[in-house]
Amino acid sequence: MKRYSDLEYLRLSKGQKFLYKLTSFFAAIPRGMWNLVLSIGRFFKNGDWKTRSSFLVMGFGSIARGQVLRGLLFLLFEIVFIFYMVVPHGGAYWIKMLGSLGLEGPSKGYDEILDQYTLVPHDNSFRILLYGVLTLFFIAAFLYTWRANVRQNKIAEEILRTGKPLRSGKDDLRSLVDDNFHKTLLALPLTGILVFTVMPIIFMILVAFTNYDGDHNGYTNALFGWVGFENFRTMFSWNVGGVNYAATFGEILTWTLIWAFFATFTNYFLGIFVAMMINKKGIHLKKMWRTILILTIAIPQFISLLYVSKMFDLNGLVNGGLKALGLIKQNIDFWGTPKLARIMVIVINIWIGIPYLMLIATGILMNIPADLYESSRIDGASGWKQFTKITLPYMLFITGPYLLTSFTGNMNNFNVIYLLTGGRPTNAAASGAAGSVGYTDLLITWLFKITTGSGTKYYLASVVGILVFLVVALISLVVYNLLPSVKNEEDFQ
Repeated sequence: MKRYSDLEYLRLSKGQKFLYKLTSFFAAIPRGMWNLVLSIGRFFKNGDWKTRSSFLVMGFGSIARGQVLRGLLFLLFEIVFIFYMVVPHGGAYWIKMLGSLGLEGPSKGYDEILDQYTLVPHDNSFRILLYGVLTLFFIAAFLYTWRANVRQNKIAEEILRTGKPLRSGKDDLRSLVDDNFHKTLLALPLTGILVFTVMPIIFMILVAFTNYDGDHNGYTNALFGWVGFENFRTMFSWNVGGVNYAATFGEILTWTLIWAFFATFTNYFLGIFVAMMINKKGIHLKKMWRTILILTIAIPQFISLLYVSKMFDLNGLVNGGLKALGLIKQNIDFWGTPKLARIMVIVINIWIGIPYLMLIATGILMNIPADLYESSRIDGASGWKQFTKITLPYMLFITGPYLLTSFTGNMNNFNVIYLLTGGRPTNAAASGAAGSVGYTDLLITWLFKITTGSGTKYYLASVVGILVFLVVALISLVVYNLLPSVKNEEDFQ
C-alpha cells in the first residue's frame, strides 16, 4: 500500500482520504499482531525467572514480588478458564462442535410409560452456536488477560531495577476509587455493551451463514448447519424458485430511503416553522399551543397509531364522514392503494414528529443572539433573508448530528409503518418472497415478517439485518464527515 507524506495527504480529496484511512487500518492489523508477538517474545527472552514463570502460571511473578492481590486475581482467572475448557460439555466441547453445529439430530424413541413414540432430542445447533461464540469471547478475554499479566510482570521487574517500591494491594484498591476511578465506572457498562450488543451482533452475522429456519430449528425438528455464502447469493439472485429477491430488496431499500428522507426533513422544517410561529411576537397563549402539541407525544404511539389506522380504513370514520358530507360517493381505499398508502404514512408521521422538533427548535431559537436579527433589519434584510442567512444556518449547525440520527432512526422506524399499515398493500410482484412483502414495508418491517409466521427464515432475516447495517453505516459515515458542526466545531462558540 502506498504511503503518503503529510503534504501529499492534505492534497487528497475527502473520498481519497477516507479510503486511505480505511486501507491503512486493515493493513495495520497484521503488522500490529506481528509486533505484539515480537514484544511478548522479548519479554520472555529478557525477563527474569519470575517473569518467565508468569507465562505459564498467571500471577506467579506478581505473588513472588509481593503483589499478592494482583497475582491471586490473575491466577484465579486462569484456573476458572482451564476448568471451563476441560469440563465435560465445557469450552473445548463447544469449540469442537462449532464446526459442524451438531452431529446427531432429534429422533423418535419408544416411551414405555406413555406407550408411544416420543421425540428424543440430541445435539442442539442453536446452543452450540451460542455457546461457541461465548467461548470464543472467553478465549479472547483470557488472551488479553494473559498479555496483561505478562506486561505487568515486565513493568514490575523494571521498577524494581530502578530501586523503587512496587504498589501494594491496598494501593491497587485505592487506585480503583481514585486515579483509575473512570475505569471502575466504565467496567460495568462496557461489559454490558459487550454481552448484550456486540455478541448478539456477531451471533446474528453467523446465522446468515447457516440454514437456520422454521424447518431447521436445531433441536426439535432438524439440525441446521453452515451453508457459506449461499444465503447472500439468494438475496442477490434474480431468480430463486421464481422469486426475484434482488429486485425485491432493491425496491424495499428505495422506498426505505424515500421514506427516511421525507419523514426526516418534513418534520424538521415544519417543526422549525411551528416553533417560529409560536415564538413570534404578538402570538397569544403560547403555553397552550405548546401543550396541545406535546399531548401528541404524551399519548403512546401504540394507541394513537392504531386508532388513526382504523380511522382511515375502508369503512372507517374518515370515509364515513366524507360520504356524509357528500364529498365522495365511494369509499377511498387509503391503505389499499400503493401510492396513497405511502403518502398517508408520511403525512401521519408529520403529525407525530413535529412536536419533537418544535421543542428542540424552541430551545435553539431562544439562544440565537437578537442583535443578529436587529443588524440584519437595519441592513434591510427581509424575513426570508433572515431565515436563510441566520436562523437556518444556526439550526443546521446545532441540529446536524440530530438530523443524521433522525434519518437513520427513520430507516428503522418500525412503529409507524407496522402499526399504521402492517406493510399493506401487498406487493403482488414480490409476494413470493419471504415475508409477504408490502408496498409500505421498510427493510426493518420486512425483516420482522421474515422471522414470524409459518415460513420463518432466520438466515434470510440475518442477511437483511447485515445489509441494513451496511447501508446505515455507510450513510452515517459519509454524512457525519460532511456535517458543518463536525468540521467547524468552533464557528458558533
